[in-house]
Order: sequence, then structure tokens, then C-alpha cells
Amino acid sequence: MNQQLAGYAPTPVTARMENHGRAMLKVAMRSGQDLFARTGSMVAYEGFVQYEPNPPAVRQMASQWLTGEGAPLMKCTGDGLLYLADYGADVVVINLADDALSVNGTNLLAFDAHLQWGVERVKGMAKFAGQGLFNVQVSGTGWVAITSRGTPIVVDCGRGEDETYVDPDALVAWSPNLKVKGKRSFKASSMIGRGSGEAYQMAFSGQGIVVVQPSEDSTDRLRTRG
Repeated sequence: MNQQLAGYAPTPVTARMENHGRAMLKVAMRSGQDLFARTGSMVAYEGFVQYEPNPPAVRQMASQWLTGEGAPLMKCTGDGLLYLADYGADVVVINLADDALSVNGTNLLAFDAHLQWGVERVKGMAKFAGQGLFNVQVSGTGWVAITSRGTPIVVDCGRGEDETYVDPDALVAWSPNLKVKGKRSFKASSMIGRGSGEAYQMAFSGQGIVVVQPSEDSTDRLRTRG
């Protein structure tokens, strides 16, 4: 039996964050290298790892994160190996090098605690998304893990002069230096099924990337209601 399961055993540590399979994140924890992770995402750990749900620093930083339960983040500290997952979603690991990423809150799985981060209103979307659309911007040098409902596509917006249009419910992350604006359109197909006759897209232009998942995530995002 051990031989049959050998292919699923933990692999040697090669980086701070890495995938273990498609839908699991492995984090090498060390004292002094704290981690913020989505509350409830821990599936296993080895060694001595402690958790502090919704710590004071997170509550202060994410005062605009209006989910009704505060910011859904926990602080992880200690030494060992930590395994995280989010209901079988694909995990994408990103190593920022003095760079920044704007992430939809429902797709943010974990990031190094020393990175700069905050909840920000998406400019240009207020009139299309009620009182506004909020995302989490992470910047600096360190590791970030995001999730996608299926294998995502990464669109390079700098390849041409045309804008890139994305359904807000399929958007995972983007380069925060991109210009963003909302677009409302009407199409006959949107009158059938769950559509209301109006379709909203987010238009991106400039130099940077947009990460899109092959699923329209209908869960509550970082939106506020006035």
C-alpha cells in the first residue's frame, strides 16, 4: 500500500511557496517569516505552527473589507510545513520582485506578512458596481498565492493597443498599473437565463497582465452596499 501511495507523499522543499498538485499550496514556515492566509484554508501541517484568526493588524488594515465578519485572514507563525487549499480550486503561486498585484478578495489564498497590502477601491467602476468594487493590492518582494476556479488564462495587455475586456465575475487579479474602466453593453443572449439584459465588463489597457478564471464566481466580492 505504501508503494501505491508513494507518488502522493510530500516532496522536498525547494521554495517558500510551491504547489503540491494542482489544488494545494505548500508553505515552508520559519520563525520570523510570518504568513497571512485565508481563514479556514489550512488542511494539514507538520512541525509547530500557530494560527491567529483576524489579528489586530489585519482588522486595522482592512477596515473597509465589509464582509460582515471582518477580514477573512489568519496569521500563521512557527516552523514547519503548512498546507493550504480552498475547496479544490487551482492554486497559482507568484513570486513578486518589487512588484504589485491587485487580487479579488475571494481569490486571495496566502501572502508573506512582510508585504505591503491594503484594500482599495477599483477606480472607474463605481457607477457600474453600485457604490464600488474593492480589491486587495499586495506589493513588495515576496510570495503570494491565489486561487482560480479551473485553470486560469493570463492575458498580456501590453501586446497591442486594443483594450482587454473581462467579466467581473471571472476576474482573478491584474497589474495595478493598468487603466481600468467599466463598460455596459446589451446583447440578446443576456436576456436568456440568469441575465437581466445588461452586461458589464471591465476594460483594461496599458502594460501589465490580467488573470481570468474559467468560471463566473457568484460569491460576494469586496463590494460595498450604500
